[in-house]
Amino acid sequence: MHPVLFDFGSFTIYSYGVLLAAAYLLGLQFALMRARARGLDAQRVMDLGIWIIISALVGAKLLLLVVDFRQFTSNPRDLLGLARSGGVFYGGLIAAVVVALLYLRRHKLPLWTTTDVFAPGIALGHIVGRLGCLLAGCCFGRQTTVPWAITFRDPAAMANVGTPLGVPLHPTQLYEAGAEAVILAFLLLWEKKGRPFPGRTFWSYLLLYGISRFVIEFYRGDSRGMVFDALSTSQFVSAVLVALSIAMLVFLGRRGRGPERHSAARRVAA
Repeated sequence: MHPVLFDFGSFTIYSYGVLLAAAYLLGLQFALMRARARGLDAQRVMDLGIWIIISALVGAKLLLLVVDFRQFTSNPRDLLGLARSGGVFYGGLIAAVVVALLYLRRHKLPLWTTTDVFAPGIALGHIVGRLGCLLAGCCFGRQTTVPWAITFRDPAAMANVGTPLGVPLHPTQLYEAGAEAVILAFLLLWEKKGRPFPGRTFWSYLLLYGISRFVIEFYRGDSRGMVFDALSTSQFVSAVLVALSIAMLVFLGRRGRGPERHSAARRVAA
């Protein structure tokens, strides 16, 4: 693929970085459109989106550091690679959720209505981000003989993220981008069906993503941290997330339906 888009001497522009930035901007813009349609304070939502982006970047890299701790401690120079790596998505998601909850509580924005606004934007951004993974060669799959296998040949991919060259691999980046596209379409259609309640879109997203990520992990070929010597770190988080999502969907569904009450949603930010 094309890990490097442009190289001007010592100044290099990586394809992953460009698409990651595009992913965050598209996801945030989509969230802002949905926020305005629901009467939420667009400026507050914009500020929240920026905090989410920052915390997601930091959280993703921190979880990568934890997952590959032995690798980084045995080869301290690999720490420099954190700057080029996107990290682990679940680390970014967990950090973003924690920061978002603190922000929502401080500014008295409606909790579940706001998370519902952001959920499809996360899915949209993730689609673009995984295309960046494909270009960079990271998050690669296991060796395979399936007709749709992809083969990486750019030495920069091996140098940056250890991608095997000249070997047909499962295109797990496309598997996940495709799964996110299906989830995004489902969420947008699901919002118009049944009897919606605040939080349904957000927890439905986490449920569906957890299931898809658990399955796709079986086809991943890059280094994955293990839990109980049975599940990858992401599979373990997925299992917990799926169980939590089901519980929250049941709880919120029984608690009540209709718009979530809030006092600050329509207030203009100072």
